[in-house]
Amino acid sequence: MMRQYELVERVQRYKPDVNEALLNKAYVYAMQKHGKQKRASGDPYISHPLEVAAILTDMRLDEATIAVALLHDTIEDTSATRDEIDDLFGQDIGALVEGLTKIKKLDLVSKRAKQAENLRKLLLAISDDVRVLLVKLADRLHNMRTLGHVPPEKRARIAEETMDIYAPLAGRMGMQDMRDELEELAFRYINPEAHDTVTKRLADLSAKNRDLIRTIEQDFSALFANHKLEAKVKGRQKKPYSVFRKMQSKSLSFEQLSDIYGFRIIVEDIAACYQALGIVHTRWSVVPGRFKDYISTPKQNDYRSIHTTIVGPSRQRIELQIRTARMHEIAEYGVAAHALYKDDLKGGEDLLSRDSRAYSWLRHTIEQLSEGDNPEEFLEHTKLELFQDQVFCFTPKGRLIALPRGATPIDFAYAVHTDVGDTCVGCKINGRIMPLVTRLNNGDEVEIIRSGVQVPPPAWEEVVVTGKARAAIRRATRAAVRKQYAGLGFRILERAFTRAGKTFSRELFRPVLHRVGQKDVEDAIASVGRGELSSQDVLKAIHPEHADERAPMSKAAADEGWFNLRSAAGVIFRMPGLGKKDKVKSRIARKTNGAGKGGVGEPDDALPIRGVDQNAIVSFAPAGAVPGDRIVGIMEPGAGITIYPIQSPILTRFDDQPERWIDIRWDIDEATKTRFPVRILVNALNEPGSLAEMTDVIAQRDANIRALSTLRIASDITELMMEIEVWDLKQLNQLLMQLKECACVSTATRLYE
Repeated sequence: MMRQYELVERVQRYKPDVNEALLNKAYVYAMQKHGKQKRASGDPYISHPLEVAAILTDMRLDEATIAVALLHDTIEDTSATRDEIDDLFGQDIGALVEGLTKIKKLDLVSKRAKQAENLRKLLLAISDDVRVLLVKLADRLHNMRTLGHVPPEKRARIAEETMDIYAPLAGRMGMQDMRDELEELAFRYINPEAHDTVTKRLADLSAKNRDLIRTIEQDFSALFANHKLEAKVKGRQKKPYSVFRKMQSKSLSFEQLSDIYGFRIIVEDIAACYQALGIVHTRWSVVPGRFKDYISTPKQNDYRSIHTTIVGPSRQRIELQIRTARMHEIAEYGVAAHALYKDDLKGGEDLLSRDSRAYSWLRHTIEQLSEGDNPEEFLEHTKLELFQDQVFCFTPKGRLIALPRGATPIDFAYAVHTDVGDTCVGCKINGRIMPLVTRLNNGDEVEIIRSGVQVPPPAWEEVVVTGKARAAIRRATRAAVRKQYAGLGFRILERAFTRAGKTFSRELFRPVLHRVGQKDVEDAIASVGRGELSSQDVLKAIHPEHADERAPMSKAAADEGWFNLRSAAGVIFRMPGLGKKDKVKSRIARKTNGAGKGGVGEPDDALPIRGVDQNAIVSFAPAGAVPGDRIVGIMEPGAGITIYPIQSPILTRFDDQPERWIDIRWDIDEATKTRFPVRILVNALNEPGSLAEMTDVIAQRDANIRALSTLRIASDITELMMEIEVWDLKQLNQLLMQLKECACVSTATRLYE
């Protein structure tokens, strides 16, 4: 275990004026607080924060960050408090330690939700100070190095979390060395068989080509020396996980891989980078399509380098990375290479926020993802945003947009601006109109075609690959559903207030929201549309003197289909001395002479329904209803209106709840006719050919069998339930009559709930 003086000496090597008192105090405090605690390995717990601090000294970080590393588990695992740390070490260090503390004692529904909430808290802390990220990654790296000591089930979860979140996060922050090691360690536990196989194959290849890397390094060095260019050449063999990932993504065998070796060429300045590139390309053949210039177009994590692949010495395919020493430092340490802490900067202020594009990206991403999503959605979207592989596309004005591989023009539109994504209806890629599901390639110029009336379809969520796009689509979908419920709720309130001789307005509602337990007018009105809030409760809140009546509730729309709302909802109230069905029929009878186009005997002022619409909030009862039926709507707890034929026996359940009844009428569009499902019960002879005869009749009548089930089989008779689709009531009645005429059919009747 590292001693106190050894830690101070490690920092002094790169920061001679180190604040020794701070490090000593943090060391002693952590030692005292962790006391006799042990790790799963049996080592003293204090060994863990010391190793985390040692990892950070390799990144040449300041003493304040090293002190945070020593203290990072004290609030979570000891009796230490935030106030105590603030008093001893200052509020800056206290805030950093708290940012690294996992959430405790939360009533969360799942381990995944807890993981998601911890990640949200961590990323929000990172957005305030990047040192939280650096300490957290070092903490995770040491935990992964000692993962073999934890139970197998916990080991697998930690390894997967590392592969999904922390390794990509390190990569996005430009810390490639740390990403590589995290991936290697996670790969060892997630897929040990593949890890062992690839590692053995690489070891065999390394033994076989022991002198190859040295020979190629010498060839390159001699070539650059001949051209009087100072360059350091360093060869390396790819790591097992990098090899395995390429085999998986390209569907290649190990033998088919031709670029297992890579070489880095470090030169003095940017001009020398391009000079080295010219020398190499002049000497050896280039592999087409394998050239990338990340100097002129840096990655979002600040990575800058020239990549090229050549058929080099010994006819080997060789990957080259050409960069300056400063670029190499940023490529290895990422944001840590930017973390310059100066004595003259107050409170340990860092220059990272001005220097690092990676950190700016992270803060912007966190701001986007933290708006209104639940923790598990936040986790999902963050994983999407951490994908490393990118494509670079351009707007017609030349603005560069970086996206994950597999991104579509929809992702591009949301990357430009959320409003552009929400109003996107089409696109042009390189001047040609293309589908919105087209995958974008490097260098594509994308023009988004917009419409002011567009609302993003929910199905887009399955198409996009960026977290920002997915989050925005979900928000837009929720807003659209809320708007629809608010529209229905407003019409219900208008009708309820009109019947009471009052006038409803949002202005009257706003001052009394607290009386109905609401904070926002639109949310409250939408609650009325969903049936969660009674129109009578709203009426009573605004006009306390009004006599109380029971209020409507609503029901979650059934699975059978959704229907479009086109006019105001009219709530039916019981007429004195009449049963419910008699009341409805009497009302319909009074409207017979002026019936609407929905069907004879239906009220003109009722709510019209038409055809299937996935965004509406009206559904049929399971037994169905067809045009020509006299129908009513029932609101029940949930999300909409359920439509029943007036003959449905289930309506007796609502005899004592007249306020839940709504006038409904048909509004059929003859230009776009639609079949409607309905259930029939058939008793037929139990003999060969009976079913064929019945289905032939159904086909002749232009109906369609949607489902068929056997309810009872006797020795002579089979009872069948059929769900069929018909155009209207007339067709259904004709079909039932023709089925009854079949010699094999005893009875054929329509089923009601």
